[in-house]
Amino acid sequence: MSLVSDTSPARSDLPDLPDPASLSYEQARDELLLVVQRLEAGGEALETSLALWERGEALAARCQEWLDGARERLAAAQASDGTAGTTAAGGGFGEDVDA
Repeated sequence: MSLVSDTSPARSDLPDLPDPASLSYEQARDELLLVVQRLEAGGEALETSLALWERGEALAARCQEWLDGARERLAAAQASDGTAGTTAAGGGFGEDVDA
């Protein structure tokens, strides 16, 4: 799997990648892990490092979109069955402290 997109100039030496908006959470997360590994390993040219950083930012944003959407779906499901803000253990995120 390649790790940068060709959305900016000076990236012709790097393969094309799918738009992060088209990726599933798992695809974006897995590619993000590879980007981080390459950046941490070092040794890349400055342009490649910048391209990797930008790709990583886009992938992280995509992951956050998926997580936000999942959180909204969970809240909606809980609201529709009367369990908003609780978990199976009786407490959890979004719990109303005034209740």
